[in-house]
Order: sequence, then C-alpha cells, then structure tokens
Amino acid sequence: MKSWPLGLSLAVSVAAGAVVAFAQSEGARPAPDFSGVWTHPAVGFGPALKGPGPITNLTRTAKGTGNNAKLVGDYKNPILQPEAAEIIRQRGLISITGKIFPDPDVMCLQQPVPYIFWNFDLVFLQQKDKVTLIYQHDNDFRQVWLNQAHPANLEPSAHGHSVGHYEGDTLVIDTVGVAVGPYTTIDRLGTPYSDALHVVERYRMLPYEQAKAAMDLAEKEWMRAGPTVDPNYRGHGVQLEFVVEDQKMFTMPWSASITYLRRENTAWEERVCAENVQHDYNLNYFADNAKLPQHDTPPF
Repeated sequence: MKSWPLGLSLAVSVAAGAVVAFAQSEGARPAPDFSGVWTHPAVGFGPALKGPGPITNLTRTAKGTGNNAKLVGDYKNPILQPEAAEIIRQRGLISITGKIFPDPDVMCLQQPVPYIFWNFDLVFLQQKDKVTLIYQHDNDFRQVWLNQAHPANLEPSAHGHSVGHYEGDTLVIDTVGVAVGPYTTIDRLGTPYSDALHVVERYRMLPYEQAKAAMDLAEKEWMRAGPTVDPNYRGHGVQLEFVVEDQKMFTMPWSASITYLRRENTAWEERVCAENVQHDYNLNYFADNAKLPQHDTPPF
C-alpha cells in the first residue's frame, strides 16, 4: 500500500484556506472548513434524519446488525416501485446462496452517486469555483461546480453532473445525469436506479457528541468494517444527509445519512480494485456470467 500523508494534507489546507479567504474578501459569511481526512467505518448508509429511510438488510447477525455477508434487501419496503422490488428480491436470492451479485465495487467500476458514499475515507478540496470530493477507493473523485446550473443537454456519466452552493454552514450538492449500466446500483443491497435519479446532498459540521452518537446509531444497521476513528479526537464531525428521488424506481423520495469523524491514522492509503486471484475467491455470478474487467496486455 502507498500513502500520501504530506502532499494530500498540504493540498487540502491550501484549498480550504483559499475558499474561506475568498468568502471573507467578498464580505460574505465564511464557508465551512471541511479540510482533513474524514472516515466512517460502516459500509452502508445511516438512518434517515427524518421521513422514509433507505432499504435495510433482512438478514441479521447475532448482534442484530445487518449481515454484510448476506445482502438481502427489504424488497417489501413501500418506497419501492414493483420493478425495483423484484430486482432487489432476485439479488437477495443470489446472496442467500453464498454467491455475490455484481455491483459497482465488485466489478471495479466507477461508482455512482449515492453508492459511492460507502467509501470509508473522504477528503474535500474547497476552491473558489468548485469543490472536489476525493474517495479512497481507486482514488476516485467528483467535481462539484459552485453557483452554476446543470447544462441543458447533459451527457450521463458515472458520477453524474454535480452543482453546489453554500447555505450558511452547509454545503449543498445537487446531482443528476448519473449513467445507468448493467451492474450499477444505489447501495450495497443491489437497489437499482434509473435515468431519472436525482440526489441532493447536504454536508455540515456536527459537534463531537452528536457525531459520535449518529455514527454509533448507523453501526447498529451496518457493522463496523473500515478504519478506526481516532479515539482521542473530540473535535467536530461532518454529517452528510442526502435525499434520493427517482420516480421510475421509487414511490416517494427517501433519505439517509453518513456521519464522519477523524481517522486514527490519517495517512491516505492507496486502495485499487483490480483482477486478483487471491481476492476473487467467491465471485460465482448469476445467469449473465458477469466477469471482472480483464486485459490481455496492460491498458497503458
């Protein structure tokens, strides 16, 4: 594994300082400073802060959490349109057998919004005209264009097109145009989405005690699987609340949350998804015989 502890930290500090200085120079309220390496150790979404929440796992561990090894989504949830419910049911049947259904992570694909939120680590690069969100998996990133509108003729892409603005202490991001593919899903439970997907994210700082309580609550559904949170950190956390709309797959908007605190080790590890016979030990896919991306010669 490689790490970027110094270079990444320096870039984050410079970019964050630039956006705060810009806000002050314009006489506006300073933008919130999200600099640093943030982590959440669960692999799934936290609960909704209000209203309908995300799909949950029907299989449970002895501790009562969702079973990460058996991903059986609640296909009877009323937020689902019939087509989405049936897709989730079929994928759950695959998971019960011990096999793995293909999804963006398993297939080494760029990950759509909001699926990409499972990434344990997150870094914000805040600049005058945009915010870049960097995720640990494959060093993937999204660009959010500030104070702009979506283009009229939008070409769908893996992450979609994101525009944002600051509302006081909150960064608001609006995303549309997320490309749909044979293995793209909204979450680890195989929930599908369509070309009508619309996601709105709201990031804000949260006092430590509230952030810790929210993280503990999320881990009652998705057990801890990622990096360790710094046990000595008592500063603010970051909470993401996001709302999902897709009339083709859902009967109503629903929301979920992700709450971040500081990592115990803030070195940025390089994590690359690639064909690996040591890791690819149980990828017995269903009827379409999905296979990991392969090249006869190096693609570079």
